[in-house]
Amino acid sequence: MENAVNVLSMFDLTGEKAIVTGGGQGLGREMALALAEAGADVAVVQRRVEIAEKTAEEIRKLGRDSIALQVDVSRSADVQQMVGTVKERFGKIDILINSAGISGKSPAFLDVTEEQWDTMLNAHLKGTVLCSQAVGREMIREKKGSIINMSSISGFIVNRPQDQASYNTAKAAIAHLTKSLAMEWVRYNIRVNAIAPGYFRTPMTAASLASERAEKWRELTPMGRVGEPHEIKGLALLLASNASSYITGSVIFIDGGYTCW
Repeated sequence: MENAVNVLSMFDLTGEKAIVTGGGQGLGREMALALAEAGADVAVVQRRVEIAEKTAEEIRKLGRDSIALQVDVSRSADVQQMVGTVKERFGKIDILINSAGISGKSPAFLDVTEEQWDTMLNAHLKGTVLCSQAVGREMIREKKGSIINMSSISGFIVNRPQDQASYNTAKAAIAHLTKSLAMEWVRYNIRVNAIAPGYFRTPMTAASLASERAEKWRELTPMGRVGEPHEIKGLALLLASNASSYITGSVIFIDGGYTCW
């Protein structure tokens, strides 16, 4: 008979070390706090370090160690320096959440410039690639790790409004990258999963939520509302912890039922 495992202990992250890109605000902030509340030390990464520092200070008040790092995740040199700094401070990296990104708003496809296209894919897809490569090397050495990528319902459906082809493409690619890495790194005991959020109340969506568009979002969501930022914390903790020890290569929707239509 197998030894009984206390279910709450499966969510315990005591002693774990994490990096959360885009962890200074919005859903990234909530996920960084979730890891810290479960016992992890967390490096908070943001392009504006003053935003990252606010979240890092909240984490320290929880009794966990935290550092705020200014990083452009689309720049390899920045990412390499990030990994070196976190390794020096924490000694290892057990968890990576790739949450850095920019607004999905863009011109209609025929009006998107090459620069705009590159900016969108660099912020989302290239950043996820570079961070996963750099942190993945460390996890392979340790034969352990959990990587959580941020996809979106936009990677699977075309949202209203429709003028966000570059964003949709980046998020779809992240979902497939997640499955590819899960297959490639499973032999190293590294799990790779993705979260695909629907509409949430965050600084990035504030303008849209104040417009007539918000009512359409609510109408199209079976739950009849947008998500509140804290509602992502449970899913992030599940995927980061041993509670999901048999989950890899999954893309999990958290959208109030939006994609059920």
